[in-house]
Amino acid sequence: MELALYAPGLGYYTAGSQKFGEAGDFVTAPEISALFGRTLAKQAIEIMDASAPHILELGAGSGRLAHDMLSELERQGCLPESYSILEVSADLRERQESRIKKSLPQLFERVKWLDRLPENFKGAIVANEVLDALPVHLVRWHENQPSEIGVTITESGLAFAERAISDSQLFEAAQKIGAEGDYVSEICLTSRGLIKSLAHSLQQGAMIFIDYGFGSREYYHPDRTRGTLMCHYRHLAHDDPFFLPGLQDITAHVNFTDIAESGIDSGLEVLGYTTQAFFLINNGITEFLEAASPEDPKAYLPLSAQLQKLTSPAEMGELFKVLALGKNLEAPLSGFSFGDLTRLL
Repeated sequence: MELALYAPGLGYYTAGSQKFGEAGDFVTAPEISALFGRTLAKQAIEIMDASAPHILELGAGSGRLAHDMLSELERQGCLPESYSILEVSADLRERQESRIKKSLPQLFERVKWLDRLPENFKGAIVANEVLDALPVHLVRWHENQPSEIGVTITESGLAFAERAISDSQLFEAAQKIGAEGDYVSEICLTSRGLIKSLAHSLQQGAMIFIDYGFGSREYYHPDRTRGTLMCHYRHLAHDDPFFLPGLQDITAHVNFTDIAESGIDSGLEVLGYTTQAFFLINNGITEFLEAASPEDPKAYLPLSAQLQKLTSPAEMGELFKVLALGKNLEAPLSGFSFGDLTRLL
């Protein structure tokens, strides 16, 4: 999975194909509507006011979220001293630079691209659909005994192959889950390393993770026997990671309990956990719709449809969750003022 996604020049995120939007393979919240970035900017302001005026975005995709957040921050007169982007894809970085330089030339000097996490960062860290793109281990439990599902080469091509778990950390995590029957699911050890690194970098502030996923009890529910591994190619969702490797996205849902526990183990505090719908509504997304006149249907109706897609339980509102981890931040975050679901982690 790591090679298929990140092999230099060949992996899905390192090659030059169109990935986001209608012409790509999937559509993310920032591509759906500027309302998403504008609302997230309000939460970033709150974090910066309680720490320092800096924003760090992980995996900025097409650059749309950075554009929308910076535009809203400029409108509100709350621009950060710096907006840093940590991007592993040279192709995506080039696209991000081009978008911001062209559409926000007056703010371009505030935006910095990083090759590694900064030391002693203070401010707001934002990660939208980053955790789901981290490589996972595929594990099978049979008669309470876990084994790893790896990849082999056969005469007909790539195929799954079961093997004993040699990684002690993976074996310990699999034993802790203790799934019963013939059960297959994912374990993401990479996310633990990422959270540990972020916790070391963050001195004061909060990090906001937005992604699709569940708490552990739902993630490893007895009925979810085949796991969550999915692939996306030209807006077709399927479960075959060997179909066009390097040309399709491979992803797994996020185990938010594991992310929260990794944060706590690294000295962070869980500041809130809720659905995307609650988070956006708590941060005032409906106020942007109210500012548009219903008497102007050409402007109002598209915004209304976009808000519906971002917040409806049948769309992105309930499957997508938002987790906040922080350090040395006393003020509560308004995004979790109503509908906090931390008890479900």
